[in-house]
Amino acid sequence: MKHIRQMLRSGVLGLSVLSCMTLALAQNPSADWKPVEQAMGRPGQEQSGGVMKFGMPRSDLHVIVKGVPVKAGLALGSWAAFDKPGSGATVMGDLVLTLEEAEPVMAKLQEGGIEITALHNHLLWESPRVMYMHIHGQGEAVKLAHAIHGALALTKTPGPQPKGAASAAKFELDQKQIETALGHAGKVNGGILQVAVPRAEKITDHGMVVPPSMGVATSLNFQPGGSGLAAATGDFVLTASEVNPVIRALRENGIAVTALHSHMLEEQPRLFFMHFWANGDAVKVAQGLRAALDKTNSKK
Repeated sequence: MKHIRQMLRSGVLGLSVLSCMTLALAQNPSADWKPVEQAMGRPGQEQSGGVMKFGMPRSDLHVIVKGVPVKAGLALGSWAAFDKPGSGATVMGDLVLTLEEAEPVMAKLQEGGIEITALHNHLLWESPRVMYMHIHGQGEAVKLAHAIHGALALTKTPGPQPKGAASAAKFELDQKQIETALGHAGKVNGGILQVAVPRAEKITDHGMVVPPSMGVATSLNFQPGGSGLAAATGDFVLTASEVNPVIRALRENGIAVTALHSHMLEEQPRLFFMHFWANGDAVKVAQGLRAALDKTNSKK
């Protein structure tokens, strides 16, 4: 009887230790992502839903839109997001490219098993011209990361910045006023206020639920221009029935629509991505964007 009690205690202890180890791994999954970070050649940032996102800002590009120098965080941020670190992973992303880089990058990605889901503009009036290549891949996360890293090596995309360097710049506008006008809070990155607004419904692609951090949240970015002014750009994530109401709301508020297209191939429901540009009083621009948001099925 004593022997049985000892075995039970040992089993309970073993289960307890196993539970603690499982909890610790769940709370600190960073070690699992190390091989992926090494393959990408840069650290990533963990997002909600277990997603690891890699930012590759094109700070090497000097792009001007209607006299406004565009910072990387406003509209020149390449990125790739993975849903898991091991096998059976999915990666989605968007690469910011010059005209000369587009063809060799496309070839290198396909060679590495990465699908191209879109290639188009996001901006108008920009100089020099910039293209945006949307990507999708499934398989072993490290292999997918190597493929993306190899493609980026064909561009002039800068390597990773020292930790904290990008977030050091202050946002030189009243952040609270803009967020109140939008009805949504954001975060400042490299002197740019970045606001992400998820949709209310579930989005799937290739049968997989796509978290907002993998490119299906409306993106609203503000770059200070002095004297209360801001340049704003980003994209609305829309269903077909929302497209024209949002166009009207934007144009009625002096906000230009610069592109309308798809970013994915097999998403459900079918989505359209509407890019915009505005430059004016920051709060008034935010109010115009809020009027457009109110035409969408976005989370409140």
